[in-house]
Amino acid sequence: MNVPFFIARRIRHTPTTSFSATVTKVGIASIAIGLASIIVAFAVLFGYKYGIQQKIFVFGSHITVSKFSLNNSYEETPLPLKTPLYQQAKNIDGILHIQGVATKAGMLKTADELSGAILKGVGREYDWSLFQSSLVAGHLPRFFNDSAQCNPNYSCQILISKRISDRLQLGVGKDVIMYFIGNTLRPRKLQVTGIYDTGLEEGDNVMIVGDLRLIQQLNNWGADSVGGYEIFVKDFKHIDETYRRVRDAASPDMRPMRVTDTYKPLFDWMMLLDQNTSIFLVLILFVAGFNMVAILLVLMMERTPMIGLLKAFGSQNALIRRVFFYVGLNMVIKGLVIGNLLGIGICALQYYFKLIPLDPKNYYMDTVPIAWNFSVIALVNLATITLIALVMWLPTLVATRIQPIKALVFKK
Repeated sequence: MNVPFFIARRIRHTPTTSFSATVTKVGIASIAIGLASIIVAFAVLFGYKYGIQQKIFVFGSHITVSKFSLNNSYEETPLPLKTPLYQQAKNIDGILHIQGVATKAGMLKTADELSGAILKGVGREYDWSLFQSSLVAGHLPRFFNDSAQCNPNYSCQILISKRISDRLQLGVGKDVIMYFIGNTLRPRKLQVTGIYDTGLEEGDNVMIVGDLRLIQQLNNWGADSVGGYEIFVKDFKHIDETYRRVRDAASPDMRPMRVTDTYKPLFDWMMLLDQNTSIFLVLILFVAGFNMVAILLVLMMERTPMIGLLKAFGSQNALIRRVFFYVGLNMVIKGLVIGNLLGIGICALQYYFKLIPLDPKNYYMDTVPIAWNFSVIALVNLATITLIALVMWLPTLVATRIQPIKALVFKK
């Protein structure tokens, strides 16, 4: 028979009206609220980071490769698609997808308004999945559909942002003239087929997406020339390793760039979020551990006569410490169960029903984002129960200092 476990179970069955029962409920509640707060904090943090990253990738990629040049304008130096890097990219460990793109600056003009814009030309291999998630009206351009051809050489369909749409009063299906500046003004009539909204002001203010063949014609490039390559990696956590492989495979006249360098302020800001969350996690665990120490001390003070009686019968200090350790462990387990249900429940409500809104101008998204990472939730549970279990041994040492004679006459 496990004597410490038996005694601990008898202590747990204390009448609910007693002071120790009230203290026990407070301990369980503190652990549950602390764990729920940690789960919600991590879910929001990961959701926010993932959401911001996906919005950044809409306008670029994990790694971009361009022709090395001292030119800082949007006029690009052509890069052929027949380079070894492009043709063998999928054989490089870590690369998921590669696509050729080009950009060209111009001016959008309607009857009453005009606005500067950057046309991003994309080809047949372009991955539209990120833009698909940001689409708010219309449909994605269908460049290679015969019905989309307004010119024998290229498609006139474009995708514009909601900011540009509101500024120029352009809706889906409307035509707009875009002027490209060169030796002469070269107007091109384009048709809006879709409207996207990422919330990232830097891109939404200027970026439109069109047919790569249009830019190739404007720049007098061949069909195998692009402005640069966009590379997506299989695991963003290993972007540095993949970047080094791309850099080694690139020729000397190519310049690879990581998205973490291009948007360095945003990624530095997200690193600060990680640090703040770590501090928050430590504080929550400290408070939960301190509460458990205080609660076990109260329980031991209330059970002082029982401790004296056990010592008088010859019980060892280790047995008494195990009794109160089991009592505390039971509280921790109940707190973890309630905390997981509460934390995951709150996250589920926000994930499915979008109950808490955000101002997209300040937060880049319209609702509080939630990302599920059950491995992190499991690690948080393990860290919580391990830390509190270690802390709980401290108050049980008090039992070794209690003298049987004084304990038997102790009055609560």
